[in-house]
Amino acid sequence: MSFKAKIETSDLNLYYGDFHALEDVRIQIPECNVTAIIGPSGCGKSTLLRCFNRMNDLVEHIRVEGKIYIEGQNILEPLTDLIHLRRKVGMVFQRPNVFDLSIYNNLWFGLRIHRLMKDKDEVMQAIQDGLEHVGLWNELKDKLRKNARSLSLEQQQRLCIARVLILKPDIILLDEPCSALDPISTLRIEELLRVLKAEYTLVIVTHNMQQAARVSDYTGFMYLGRLIEFGDTDQIFTNPKEKLTENYISGHFG
Repeated sequence: MSFKAKIETSDLNLYYGDFHALEDVRIQIPECNVTAIIGPSGCGKSTLLRCFNRMNDLVEHIRVEGKIYIEGQNILEPLTDLIHLRRKVGMVFQRPNVFDLSIYNNLWFGLRIHRLMKDKDEVMQAIQDGLEHVGLWNELKDKLRKNARSLSLEQQQRLCIARVLILKPDIILLDEPCSALDPISTLRIEELLRVLKAEYTLVIVTHNMQQAARVSDYTGFMYLGRLIEFGDTDQIFTNPKEKLTENYISGHFG
């Protein structure tokens, strides 16, 4: 594989107390692509994902060893600005986590917290740009004062993605972003991801191997805290190099 790595880990280990959750993970994630992380439940997929914006720091009794480079900077350094990091590395969760506020205030929230804009016209333009990116502007431009929780689950998840995009990240992490959605909504979100990868580096954790095959360019397979194999998605699904990967892909365990 030959590509420019946006994220790179070196001998990454993570412990929850005495439990060794990630073991010597080495991965290079290319920029402006969709990378899927697959594997059975409890294998460390979400834990790895949350390393990339240090969300694991919020959990008690966590210890992390090794290095994580984003654009050449080790984000595990003690002086890392976590607020800046989490703006540049946005996250979309399993279930849409919209606030019990208007659509407008949901989108304005991040701008206000990060003190990015104060001018009302600038804020409105940013909100419009965010909603246009996720295909919601025409649907919602006359409903911005409506409570965001009144939207469909698909619209809520798109709104959450727009809320991340407004902060102008470089990387978007998605932890099972379609698990609460119906099949049609899932396909629409997947199509959105294919569009967004032209501008952003996307990393998606999914239990759905068909989704990984459809939407990703690269795939990593994890098992018991280890990265067993990483490569081009077509290669991983059609000609895996590791027997463990082949067994998982073929449904022998999961």
